Amino acid sequence: MGLRPGVPPPGDRRVAGLSGVLFVRHASTPGMRAACFPASDAHADTASLARAAALTQTVVAGSVGPGTGAAPGSAAVAGPVAEPAVVAALGVVAWAAPSVAACQTVAALGLEARAVPALAEVDCGRWRGLPYERVAREEPDALASWLTDPHAAPHGGESLAAHAERVAAWLESVRAEPGVVAVCDAGVIRAALGHALGLDPLNAARFDLAPLSVTELTVTRAGWRVAHVNRKVLI
Repeated sequence: MGLRPGVPPPGDRRVAGLSGVLFVRHASTPGMRAACFPASDAHADTASLARAAALTQTVVAGSVGPGTGAAPGSAAVAGPVAEPAVVAALGVVAWAAPSVAACQTVAALGLEARAVPALAEVDCGRWRGLPYERVAREEPDALASWLTDPHAAPHGGESLAAHAERVAAWLESVRAEPGVVAVCDAGVIRAALGHALGLDPLNAARFDLAPLSVTELTVTRAGWRVAHVNRKVLI
């Protein structure tokens, strides 16, 4: 099993008991550990992928504690977490960012998934893959603009506001088909949380999200609700 760009996953069933989107942050990468801007061609750490594979053999019950992510208006509520082996067995719709690390995480989880451009991390232009420390040293004013103005794109790539709009549009597109899994990086999950809670990109960036943690958004008639954030299943 693994990532098949442009090919819908087999079957149309959803995760039993899941009435929204279950986000899984992909496995860690050397760039994460070195505090670098995201790069889509970064490979996941072998040890982190091994932990992801172990998830397919671990039944995660509702006794797992709530996540630790926090932001104004957020909710971190205990509840059952979908077990990836069951997800794969049911042939649910699984979506993934079009990055190497997301692809590798999907394969490690034993899922069939479709690569979705909307789930890609923000395009950081010429800063892609560079250490934050280097950018702060060489382009302090540009970095300050990036960190304070969600509409700025001093690196020549995508603004945080544009990225948030892209993710929000995808989230609304799957609203009618709850019970899906999305494997991606932290920026996408923060953008989804921002959309659900009405936060701007700068405030949404205050959520802490660990590699392989899960965050769940549920669908209600009134909009999206946050079931849990940054739940550490096996880290």
